[in-house]
Amino acid sequence: MGRSRIFPSNHCLLLLLAELSCAQYEPWPYLPGYPEPPPQVFQPPQRAPNVPKIQLRLAGQKRKHNEGRVEVFYGGEWGTVCDDDFSIHAAHVACRELGYVEAVSWLPGSKYGKGEGKIWLDNVHCTGRESSLAACSSNGWGVSDCKHSEDVGVVCSDKRIPGFKFDNSLVNQIENLHIQVEDIRIRAILATYRKRVPVTEGYVEVKDEGSWKQICDKHWTMKNSRVVCGMFGFPSERKYNTNVYKMFASRRKQHYWPYSMDCSGSEAHISSCRLGSHAGAAGHNGTCDSGAPAVVSCVPGRAFAPSGHSGFRKAFRQEQPLVRLKGGANTGEGRVEVLRNGEWGTVCDDSWNLVSASVVCRELGFGSAKEAITGARLGQGMGPIHLNEIDCTGFEKSVTDCKFNTESQGCNHEEDAAVRCNVPAMGFQNQLRLSGGRNPYEGRVEVLAEHNGTLRWGTVCSHNWGTVEAMVVCRQLGLGFASHAFQETWYWHGDVSADDVVMSGVKCSGTEMSLSHCRHDGARVSCPRGGGRFGAGVSCSETAPDLVLNAELVEQTAYLEDRPMFLLQCALEENCLASSAHNTSLASGYRRLLRFSSQIHNNGQSDFRPKNGRHAWVWHDCHRHYHSMEVFTHYDLLNLNGTKVAEGHKASFCLEDTECEADVQKQYECANFGEQGITVGCWDVYRHDIDCQWIDITDVPPGDYLFQVVINPNYEVAESDYSNNVMKCRSRYDGQRIWMYNCHIGGSFSDETEQKFDHFRGLTNNNVSAR
Repeated sequence: MGRSRIFPSNHCLLLLLAELSCAQYEPWPYLPGYPEPPPQVFQPPQRAPNVPKIQLRLAGQKRKHNEGRVEVFYGGEWGTVCDDDFSIHAAHVACRELGYVEAVSWLPGSKYGKGEGKIWLDNVHCTGRESSLAACSSNGWGVSDCKHSEDVGVVCSDKRIPGFKFDNSLVNQIENLHIQVEDIRIRAILATYRKRVPVTEGYVEVKDEGSWKQICDKHWTMKNSRVVCGMFGFPSERKYNTNVYKMFASRRKQHYWPYSMDCSGSEAHISSCRLGSHAGAAGHNGTCDSGAPAVVSCVPGRAFAPSGHSGFRKAFRQEQPLVRLKGGANTGEGRVEVLRNGEWGTVCDDSWNLVSASVVCRELGFGSAKEAITGARLGQGMGPIHLNEIDCTGFEKSVTDCKFNTESQGCNHEEDAAVRCNVPAMGFQNQLRLSGGRNPYEGRVEVLAEHNGTLRWGTVCSHNWGTVEAMVVCRQLGLGFASHAFQETWYWHGDVSADDVVMSGVKCSGTEMSLSHCRHDGARVSCPRGGGRFGAGVSCSETAPDLVLNAELVEQTAYLEDRPMFLLQCALEENCLASSAHNTSLASGYRRLLRFSSQIHNNGQSDFRPKNGRHAWVWHDCHRHYHSMEVFTHYDLLNLNGTKVAEGHKASFCLEDTECEADVQKQYECANFGEQGITVGCWDVYRHDIDCQWIDITDVPPGDYLFQVVINPNYEVAESDYSNNVMKCRSRYDGQRIWMYNCHIGGSFSDETEQKFDHFRGLTNNNVSAR
């Protein structure tokens, strides 16, 4: 079925959508007659006459642009601050001096690497209200018994102080002073780019003292453009038509920022770039003699490239990438996995920083890295750890071109590196809203759709609405993962004017960036139940579980058993046998069972819980247990054409923490009608000798087969990654014995290797000769 679109192609509506999506680049216009309010002017606390003027910067091995080792410029040189007696109050003072609203935390023990030169301050005591770190009490300038292994670092808030004024009194005396501005944007100038989403070309403007200013292009370089493009989600920069912009600039008066920018090109954010010359780039009066405003033209990644009037492409699949992101809730974030020798593996977080993370982001078609994430905060991977101690210059085409150590002794999957990339502002979040929920993370889904030439809000038909569709909604709104999908929302009183159904037949693959990218009925809305109380709803969560089966254990424990039929009465009642079992004699018949153990790990960030609460669990008298999920796993035997020849579905009769990692406490136990689930860092073991832990292969002839296990096959419970819910093995059955080999989790090998696996007829190990 061809993809229908809700949004119209006429220019007026596209322009409105473009304005909705470009809030990052352009402030909302003020109506005529309502003057724009004056810019906020930052009033820094008064500095006492005896407090020396200093400058601060954040340096070292950063994982976010607003963190780093605190370095102080005093007495003509840069130095560090010792962590003795340092406190969150001192961190607040340092962050505010740098233009951030506050500090989030501080880190002792040279966590951002050892500095060089003098240790200017030691035993710093601040109340938190000081105007400068120099106003806090200390041992005195340069009086310290510390080593650089005690250099202190801070993590500042993302938010900048409105109207922040940069203290320029020491500019001409300082080398390597970092840029400190309130904000930066790309402002589209030409009509072609003003209508385009995302904005890829325009003036570079910085917000200084509460107002937006252009930058003189006299000392502007392509390296500067690369950094700015990276900040706005674009992997690279390109040349542009300078004549058009010169003509445009000559017609209007510009307001220039009185400095230039000096970036090396490897920075992830302009706050890491050096402040360029003061008088050379622009005159002291903020003019740009014989120059013009600096312009950037950025190259978007394929997933975000404008195409025709639609403004964007659907998400793309790159042919055989060397790097991928897994387990992230939002576009452009996830655990970093690298393909080496045909197998996917993770990256150890030793020395993981913004520069290396930015190489990964640009390689995948995003901008620079917003954050280099450590400690498996986006979930643990499986398989080998391919790379460790990555050291990139920032200009590599691929992270595999960087220096790295292939030895990963001392690393484990608790140290898996992840990344959060800068992505272009597509405005998708403005085309969707949640209404009527108890908090911003839940509610009835309402979409902005075109009707008779105007945009209006309406509901989504809930017929066949499920977890995969809910995942797309939560991602589009930047709210993380879906925790539940709802087909009735009468308990959430949404906007009555939005009760009409404007979108139906929604079917998503789960990778889409917007609900409008999913298949749907387009203008031919069909929803017999109607909207209102039957409108689709979601609840979102910042974290999700991730179940993974231990493939090695399946391979090690598989065997055949001929079991008498009189011992299989309960299994027959619970549909764990092939349909032919109903015709098997209870007294003398038997069934041939392929038995194996399964060990299911929760490698995610939150506990795996059954979809239904205890009130909805079903009691099975035969086995004397409750079923908390109708189907938890599928066990299938397929021929080499992919056709099922035997199957055994397994109800989730008991989900519990059988064993856990050393530092994790068990929470779930089935005994005595206990709570069911699998805790993060724990695993549930189904031993080979329990009922239904098998496939009935009584009717299967000898031959080569594919054995497959699928966890959570109906996507009843939301997970951060469904691709690793499948486990496959090659198997050979000779009528009396069975061999299992090459068992692996879905997505653990390259596409090429997977294709060979599915179609290769010969046995490659276990010393069994090929037929």
